[in-house]
Amino acid sequence: MNKVFKALSDPTRRKILEYLRDSDMSAGEISEKFDISKPSISHHLNILKNAELVLWEKEGQNIIYSLNTTVVQEVMKWFLDFRGES
Repeated sequence: MNKVFKALSDPTRRKILEYLRDSDMSAGEISEKFDISKPSISHHLNILKNAELVLWEKEGQNIIYSLNTTVVQEVMKWFLDFRGES
């Protein structure tokens, strides 16, 4: 869970997750949404992958990223349990 919270602590990574909530995207499509370098986006994606917040699948030369809703649900459950609302 610590990796998840570290990943969520950065606003760029949270924004990437918001984009992936709406649709699966390649790293190139994600990088077009930001005014930062492609290596920086790759770094953010690696942190999200290590926290298991995103899934990825190779399609030809592209890697397509998607939101791992299972982990997101686990985080939400933790927050609800923490607040005593479950």
